[in-house]
Amino acid sequence: MKLDLSVTGDIVTAMRAEILAGEKAVTAAMRVAGSNLKSDWRAQITRARLGQRLANTIRSKTYPAAGESLEAAALIWSNAPQIIGAHDTGPLIRSKDGFWLAIPTPAAGKGTRGKALTPGEWERRRGLRLRFVYRRGGPSLLVADGRLNSRGLGVASRSKTGRGKATVPIFLLVPQVKLAKRLDLARDADRAQAAVPGLIVANWLDARAS
Repeated sequence: MKLDLSVTGDIVTAMRAEILAGEKAVTAAMRVAGSNLKSDWRAQITRARLGQRLANTIRSKTYPAAGESLEAAALIWSNAPQIIGAHDTGPLIRSKDGFWLAIPTPAAGKGTRGKALTPGEWERRRGLRLRFVYRRGGPSLLVADGRLNSRGLGVASRSKTGRGKATVPIFLLVPQVKLAKRLDLARDADRAQAAVPGLIVANWLDARAS
């Protein structure tokens, strides 16, 4: 049996075109995968009612920043990794000094930019001293001897007769808190990773056709 092998056209040019098509396909696929994962993570955060502001901390970037490469990659991250990580893992939180965690009640109000107040900050803002109340059957309390204003916040009493004065729970004291797991970022990441080969093939065929 005799076989003849012949090559038509410029094989170097054909291979170069194939490499260029591959570079375009891989880079385009990583852009889509990164963008989709960013959108999925943001949507998951808002569905968990953690707020649009936290969702917007999810960012993405494709490498290389310019041009195309067979080794293109996408990076997705959060500018608030500690907060995102806590909701993703559901950790057990303990006090740093080994005593109590102070959990603000609605009567405590909020600090700057909506942040939770510490007991010391609350005392400085309200001009009231907090008093410790031990409870055997439930969380102990830090209370203020004052009143609730029209917004339900604990404030100093202005009554000279004591009328309307009340003991207002400001903080619950607990030894530890198990944060609920509200996110599953790995699920979306696995799905995005599984979709990459299909995206590359589809983009490669498009690149060759063009």
